[in-house]
Amino acid sequence: MSLSEHQDAASAWRRLSDELRGRVGESVFEMWLAPLQPSAFTGELLTLTAPPDTAGWVAGRYGPVIAAAACAALGEGTGVVIDDHAAIAAAGAQRARDRPGPRAPRRPASDDPAEGPLNPRYRFEQFIIGRGNHLAHAAALAVAENPGQAYNPLFLFAPPGMGKTHLLHAIGNYVSDYSPGAVIRLATAESFTNHFIAALNARGLEQFKRAYRDADVLLLDDVQFLASKAKTEEEFFHTFNALYDNGRQLVLTCDRFPRALTAIEQRLRERFEAGLVAEITPPDHATRVAILSKRAAVDGIAIADPDVLEMIADRVTDNIRALEGALIRVVAFHSLTRKPIDPELTVEVLDAMYPVMPERRPGSRTAGAAGDASGPRGRRRPGQPLTIAEIQMVVAERFGLTVEQLVSSSRAAKVTWPRQLAIALVRDLTGASLPAIGREFGGRNHTTILHACKRVSDRLKTDQQAVEDITRLRRQLSTDPDDRGC
Repeated sequence: MSLSEHQDAASAWRRLSDELRGRVGESVFEMWLAPLQPSAFTGELLTLTAPPDTAGWVAGRYGPVIAAAACAALGEGTGVVIDDHAAIAAAGAQRARDRPGPRAPRRPASDDPAEGPLNPRYRFEQFIIGRGNHLAHAAALAVAENPGQAYNPLFLFAPPGMGKTHLLHAIGNYVSDYSPGAVIRLATAESFTNHFIAALNARGLEQFKRAYRDADVLLLDDVQFLASKAKTEEEFFHTFNALYDNGRQLVLTCDRFPRALTAIEQRLRERFEAGLVAEITPPDHATRVAILSKRAAVDGIAIADPDVLEMIADRVTDNIRALEGALIRVVAFHSLTRKPIDPELTVEVLDAMYPVMPERRPGSRTAGAAGDASGPRGRRRPGQPLTIAEIQMVVAERFGLTVEQLVSSSRAAKVTWPRQLAIALVRDLTGASLPAIGREFGGRNHTTILHACKRVSDRLKTDQQAVEDITRLRRQLSTDPDDRGC
């Protein structure tokens, strides 16, 4: 391919990328479509290459939307080929033309007790994809695109505040938008139980059964609340079978793995496990920052200093609901006090909600004097928290340095990498804030701390020795290793 042809292909891909971002959302684009690379463009056909392990999946799953976006961005009749998956150029374009456009979300009839309203904010475009929810998101999207055919049932489990309900509503909104006439039933296990009891008392059981068993898609939230309700379990068991046998889609959410629902009958637990069981785990740091950034954008909140989001993500680690709540609280304090949304205000607010424990607070006697909390060679006694001083000591010893050298201003290679590694470990393994970490590493500012963490994270992707270094250090510090790096 000549230079001009390459430029034409690259230009076409840029235009198509802009269109796709608007159609599928930023997070979906970055996860699945950004890895595509343009290889040729004839004016009528754009050829893209994809990673071998995802080419077929991307062509099959996103073919229609890519084809429709190509017609909009590059001109009517323009086709797209992903490697040798030529079907995207023809069949994909036809399906995209045949698919009806989005319509207003269905509002349930007020006299229909079986259907709850779908939250219009909970859509796939608003869902931030990360390592902890990648499988759950992909499965939910597959179910929304092909109800009853992809994964049935789909069982999503996670602790509260991890995004299960968001995905549940996103499925309902997607089906509602793109499948006119589809009957969607959304309920919690508690409301299902209440409706069932009301139907029994009012002699309206047949109407109750029709309300649920005529659904094309049944979305049931918090199924753990069916536990120890024998008659309700019995009814849901038959509802489940009726829907499943008729090829209708079931999506269930829960706060634990199906096998852990010991108070629910085994036959029902077995059906929960018959499809795809997808876990959602707490978001990593990068995902937490992305969630906060998205929430700020959706709510029209101007955050001039990106370190504000970093600091919130540092402190609130295991619950998306709490993470967004912390951002709202910072913004509320800004509105009430007229103080700027900056790191100082953020620390003031977060210290009231999520205080750093005194024994971990850098600069305190416990954090600064390893001998108070640690045994020989920097090892802490059982039950004692990990301290910054301990991490510094262990890292310095590992690389043949003194702690004074580690925190010094030296930029020598033999000091820089151990220092960056120590900073990353401190950020990952303690409750210290970025400014506090900076103070314990020679008075460095929070930007330098973030840079050090990014350097470690980047190096871990390509340097096996770096992976071995951090693994040994984690083991020596007696904490479970993970591959987050920062």
